[in-house]
Amino acid sequence: MPTTQQYLDEIREIVADSLEIEPDEMTETSSFVDDHDGDSLRAIEILARLEKRYGIEIPQAELPKMGNLRAVYDVVAERAGWNS
Repeated sequence: MPTTQQYLDEIREIVADSLEIEPDEMTETSSFVDDHDGDSLRAIEILARLEKRYGIEIPQAELPKMGNLRAVYDVVAERAGWNS
């Protein structure tokens, strides 16, 4: 089973690709909207890519919570059962 850091790195790659930035430009807590010019269309793209990558379903109601890398990890980990 991958470590939390390995999952974070993988999610960082997916999010950075969707936001069209370099992965190292993003910290765990930098805001996708305020710091990286993210918008709702990119948020939905990120959501879809995470669902496909991890074989999970994330309700769009979770999107407002998913404003930075750590928050995205927390939502994905909960849905994927990584914390159990």
